[in-house]
Amino acid sequence: MSEPRKTPLYELHVELGGKMVDFAGWMMPVNYEAGVAAEHKQCREKAALFDVSHMGQVELYGKDIAAKLETLCPSSFGKLPIGKARYTFFTNPQGGIMDDLIVAATEDGFFLVVNASMRAQDVAHLKTLDLEVREIDRSLIAIQGPAAEAVVAALVPAAADLKFMETSVFDLLGAECRIARLGYTGEDGYEISLPIERAIEITRKFLEHPDLELAGLGARDSLRLEAGLCLYGNDIDNDTSPVEANLNWAMQKKRRIEGGFPGADRILRELADGPSRKLVGIKPEGRAPARRGVEVADEAGNIIGSVTSGGFGPTYGGPVSMGYVSAEHAAEGTSVNLIIRGKPRPATIIKLPFVAQNYKR
Repeated sequence: MSEPRKTPLYELHVELGGKMVDFAGWMMPVNYEAGVAAEHKQCREKAALFDVSHMGQVELYGKDIAAKLETLCPSSFGKLPIGKARYTFFTNPQGGIMDDLIVAATEDGFFLVVNASMRAQDVAHLKTLDLEVREIDRSLIAIQGPAAEAVVAALVPAAADLKFMETSVFDLLGAECRIARLGYTGEDGYEISLPIERAIEITRKFLEHPDLELAGLGARDSLRLEAGLCLYGNDIDNDTSPVEANLNWAMQKKRRIEGGFPGADRILRELADGPSRKLVGIKPEGRAPARRGVEVADEAGNIIGSVTSGGFGPTYGGPVSMGYVSAEHAAEGTSVNLIIRGKPRPATIIKLPFVAQNYKR
C-alpha cells in the first residue's frame, strides 16, 4: 500500500498542532489543539479555514462541451453563465450516484471540483468524452463562516461582490487565484484555488485576520451534517439515486423531462412515482448519538432503514443523524426507534437541515 500523500499545507498543519490522519489517501488534520467543538463554533460564529487540497481540480475544454458533459450528468450546462457554478453528480446506468461535484463555467470551458477519494475514477470517466481533460495541481482552501467575506475581502476586496455559487479569477498577493463563493458547512464562505508554491504564504496571511482560525475534518463533518449536506460514500453512493437523496433540485426541468443521462429510466420513474425510500433527518431522544450503520425500526419493531451519518451537533445542541427510511415512514414527525447495541432507542423523523443554511444569495 502506498504512503498517504501530503497537501501543500502539510508542514503548516504540523507546525500549528494539527492532529494528522490518513483520509482518502491524504494526510489531513482532523482537528487542532482547540478541538472539534471549538472549531465548529468558530465556523458558525466567525470564520474557519479548512485545507481541502485533497479534492480533485479539473479543467475541461473542447467543442460541444456542455452537451457532452450532460451525457454523464442529469444537470443542464448549456445556458450556465460564465462565472456561475452548479452542483451536480455523475450517475451510473443503474441510476446511482458515482460521485457529486461542482461544475463552474469559465471563459473557455468548465472548471470542476471532485471528491478526493473519487478523483481517479472521475478523471477517467471524463476522458470517455471527446474533450480535453486537464487535472490541475493546485492547493485548495475553504474559508467558511459569517465573517468569511470580511476575511477574504481584506486581501481581495472584489471577492465581496461574488454571490453564492459564483466564481472568478482574482489577483491575490500577486498570485492568480480562482475564488468561488460556496462551501460545505452551510455557512457563507469561499473556496480558493492557489498556486502550490504560494499556498503556505497566502494561508498564513489569511490567518492574520482576528476572526479566522484553522479547522479540521472533524468540524467539517459536524458542520455539514447539521446543514443536511450529503457526504459521498456515506449518504450517497453508487446504489443511491438522486431522487432518494432529495437532490431533485440539482436536476434542471429539461433534464427531468427529457432524460438522456445514465440511469435516466430509474430516475425519471422515481420522479414520477416516488422512490421506495427517502433520505431524512433523524433526531434521537436523549444525548446519545446514533452513528452510521445503526438500524432504524418502526414502532412495531420492523426494520425500515438505517443511519448513514450521525454524531453530536454542537450548534444544534444534541445528537443529529441522517439516513434512509422507507417512503411510508419518511413524513416529518414520524416516531421511530434506533437499534443501538440491540436495544430500541426512541427518535423522530425531522426535516433537514438541523441548522439553517446561511448562504449569501
